[in-house]
Amino acid sequence: MKLIESSLPGVVLFEPAVFGDERGFFFEAWNRDRSATFGLPLDFAQANVSRSARGVLRGLHHQWPNPQGKLVWVLEGEVFDVAVDIRRGSPTFGHCFGALLSAANHRMMYVPPGFAHGFQVTSEYATFCYLCTATYQREHDKALAWNDPDLAIEWPLAEPQLSAKDQAAPRLRDVAADQLPEY
Repeated sequence: MKLIESSLPGVVLFEPAVFGDERGFFFEAWNRDRSATFGLPLDFAQANVSRSARGVLRGLHHQWPNPQGKLVWVLEGEVFDVAVDIRRGSPTFGHCFGALLSAANHRMMYVPPGFAHGFQVTSEYATFCYLCTATYQREHDKALAWNDPDLAIEWPLAEPQLSAKDQAAPRLRDVAADQLPEY
């Protein structure tokens, strides 16, 4: 597995070794021992799968308190995946990193606790998987505006399909400091 550092400390991309032939392919999505060498969590609390159509944008989501780290990848299709540092006092507070994850490139991204996360589907549809370091808690589920001008994320598709929650999400600057994780 190849590790690719991002512009945000702790956010990393992985390119797994893919073994394929005329029958298909195989790759190891997660291995506790190998993950430990990269400094990743060894105990994930929840696994999620979502399927979305082209243009759907899910995010930017985070959980506070009890933030979640996420190891994410795409089983079918392609997404533009984004991490945003929302840790108060971080030297990279408000900075973003985005990358294309697809079934074709097999790339995976680790988004640590303390970061908001979102993705936009760029293919006809996408099946998206993620392992989470903490369980989902509806009462602590939060969102940030996907189009916050201070974040200046360059989403690949204009006019995304959004949930009501994502349409009403505040800008990062409008979130009370006690509602954000500390660096």
